Amino acid sequence: MAVTTIDLDQPLLDDAKQLTGARSNREVVQRALETRIAVRRQPAAVERIIARDFAEDPTAADELRP
Repeated sequence: MAVTTIDLDQPLLDDAKQLTGARSNREVVQRALETRIAVRRQPAAVERIIARDFAEDPTAADELRP
């Protein structure tokens, strides 16, 4: 795991912690990154579903953790 220092708006971080129930700043940032990636991938996933373009091996599909 990479160790990175970032400056964050403390009130924004506090709001995110409260809304997500996260216990640490690291957890808030991790959840934010995972959510952002999932949101960006969602339209492509919907298009594949509409086109019925499924992977032959469903176990090879990308995995997104909540």
